[in-house]
Amino acid sequence: MLSRKGIIPEEYVLTRLVEDPAEPRYRARERRARFVSKNGNCNVAHKNIREQGRFLQDVFTTLVDLKWPHTLLIFTMSFLCSWLLFAMVWWLIAFAHGDLAPGEGTAVPCVTSIHSFSSAFLFSIEVQVTIGFGGRMVTEECPLAILILIVQNIVGLMINAIMLGCIFMKTAQAHRRAETLIFSKHAVIAVRHGRLCFMLRVGDLRKSMIISATIHMQVVRKTTSPEGEVVPLHQVDIPMENGVGGNSIFLVAPLIIYHVIDANSPLYDLAPSDLHHHQDLEIIVILEGVVETTGITTQARTSYLADEILWGQRFVPIVAEEDGRYSVDYSKFGNTIKVPTPLCTARQLDEDRSLLDALTLASARGPLRKRSVAVAKAKPKFSISPDSLS
Repeated sequence: MLSRKGIIPEEYVLTRLVEDPAEPRYRARERRARFVSKNGNCNVAHKNIREQGRFLQDVFTTLVDLKWPHTLLIFTMSFLCSWLLFAMVWWLIAFAHGDLAPGEGTAVPCVTSIHSFSSAFLFSIEVQVTIGFGGRMVTEECPLAILILIVQNIVGLMINAIMLGCIFMKTAQAHRRAETLIFSKHAVIAVRHGRLCFMLRVGDLRKSMIISATIHMQVVRKTTSPEGEVVPLHQVDIPMENGVGGNSIFLVAPLIIYHVIDANSPLYDLAPSDLHHHQDLEIIVILEGVVETTGITTQARTSYLADEILWGQRFVPIVAEEDGRYSVDYSKFGNTIKVPTPLCTARQLDEDRSLLDALTLASARGPLRKRSVAVAKAKPKFSISPDSLS
């Protein structure tokens, strides 16, 4: 939506997901079904619901959840049906009072200028939408006509309130604001502060802030209990951390959210080889907060399968200081670079810290070696000619 309007270049944004346009969009092997799609939709089909009447107990929510064509059809039919119903009532009142009989114009009618059903239908529209052309009006001749006038006005106000409320709620739904909350296409696992961490990047394209933004993460996988019970969607909450600590984030600029893989993490025994063979792993990320401009709570979701987690990579910096202010380069939002990372599980790393020490030593020697080579290349070469000695 944003790319079609020219706000964000198309190669940077696809719905709420920043992708790399150079990466192929196909895979040779079949992937497992997602529980939550990349754009946040839940991939769940509800079948064989027998108690359909429960949806009618909350008519307003049912109308808001309907698709736009169905909502507009109900919006139009509600007005047409009410106009036709009260047109029939006005015609019956005129018929019972004898106002439709020709040649009896001396008697005072209940409603003036009603001679057919068409004129009764026009009067019904005038009453309900308060047009008031002035050609037709209710007289004091029939108290029943006055009562019907009051009832039709109340019914018209109720229809206006319900249908306009549904239209407003559909246009101001929370997921509309979530379209500009973006997640990185891939998540990464690398060493941070001496521990293996699961990291992802999240950002907000709008200048209006998300107040009290919190982020949660769940691991969804197929498990089997010791008693043999198969749980197809076993959900486990895992803590997320950020630069300021806790789950609350200040989402002014893109942030890297990370989860420390420790003994309490469900990823404690995850190895690099499992990312290519562990088809039952799915990590769901949920960002929730209050929209600053409307005060409506919004929620953005995404998920990462095992083959969408990159081991031994880190996100590149995209925030820089320019001309006294911070600028964000969203063209590098999902870009990563390779970094030295142990090819073992977090459990093995905790049991043998020498793996991390060797990795730290190797990464420290790398820049020194490159620096020494650069100095050697830049060092001037001196030669002594025989003429200079004479």
